[in-house]
Order: sequence, then structure tokens, then C-alpha cells
Amino acid sequence: MDAELFPRTRTRIAPGAVHVPDWLDAGAQRELLEACREWARPPAGLRTVRTPGGGTMSVRQVCLGRHWYPYGYARTAVDGDGAPVKPFPALLGDLGRRAVADALGRRADAAYDIALINFYDGDARMGMHRDSDEKSDAPVVSLSLGDTCVFRFGNTATRGRPYTDVELRSGDLFVFGGPSRFAHHGVPRVHAGTAPPGLGLTGRLNITLRVGGL
Repeated sequence: MDAELFPRTRTRIAPGAVHVPDWLDAGAQRELLEACREWARPPAGLRTVRTPGGGTMSVRQVCLGRHWYPYGYARTAVDGDGAPVKPFPALLGDLGRRAVADALGRRADAAYDIALINFYDGDARMGMHRDSDEKSDAPVVSLSLGDTCVFRFGNTATRGRPYTDVELRSGDLFVFGGPSRFAHHGVPRVHAGTAPPGLGLTGRLNITLRVGGL
């Protein structure tokens, strides 16, 4: 949106959880999108995630550094083509350190080494869940590209209320750590067709950076 009555400002959603609008400028968004397209190519590329119960997630995913599958990590795409996972790139390590400094006002305690990149089409959703398969409690860094979504940020005890719905647009940053590190969160809705016209992306990409501690 070119002009808004009330400009978006950084917001503390919960203790340790901060939303920073427009953190990535247009050039940085395009650079990150092109990198994501390369990472999504086979081998160990974009795949459909299957749950232990036999279902499938509506988002598609590619992993860097370590391969996530429900509910653990591996060095190969064990539920995909079996190829070795692509290495975690320096570009994302730099973004992770900057994100923690800008959002939380402190240096990252450990180096980011895992990325989960989720692609949402207009019908994709993400149920409420916790990022709890890591051995580290370092903050999670989440970057958005493309379509706007409703990001539901909840509590550490249950998948239900209380929660806060946050609008995440292309270029936005969301960081959660400390007391909110293991809060439930999800994406109940994606607003199709809302990506910046100049970006060249149909759908939404979410790049989540984590410290594995593995």
C-alpha cells in the first residue's frame, strides 16, 4: 500500500515477540526470492510434507542446513528424494544476526544454522504448532515474501486462546524468543494476489531461521 492513514510501526506482540514491518526493502526481497528459487530446485528441493498419520501439509517446504520432518531433523531429505540437504548459506546467517539485533536489541547468542522455507499458495494454511524440535532456545526469525497473511501468535500452554492475529506483508520480520520461544503459532489465512507487483511472486514464502543446537 503506497499510502496509509496510520503507518505501520514495530510492535511487541508478547514478551520476546516483536513484529518489524517492512524490514526488507524491495531490492532485498528480490534478492532473497531469487535465492529461494535456487534452493527450491532438486536435489533436496521443494517437497510436500507428509504427517505421521498419513496426511499432507498444504504448504510445500525446502530445508537448508538440516532437513526437518515430523518431528525431527536429518542430514538428508528422508521424506523427499533422499539427497543430502543443501548447506545453510551465509546470506541467511547474516540476516538472522541482524534480525535479532534489530527486533530484540541484542546480539544473537548462537549462529543460525537451519532454515525452513515454506511456500503457501492461496489455499494453504498452517495449523497452530510450536517450533520445539531444536535443542536450542535461541529466538526464531521469520521473514515474509509475497502475499500478505494472517499470522496467529498464541501462548505456550495451548493451541487456543489467548492469541493475537498479526498481518504479515512482504518484507516483514517477526522474531520470537525468550518467554515466547515455544509459543503456538500458525497461519489461518493467506490473502491471495496481495504480493507487491514488482516482486514477481504469486503466493507467499516464509523463511524461518533457527538455531538447531544439534
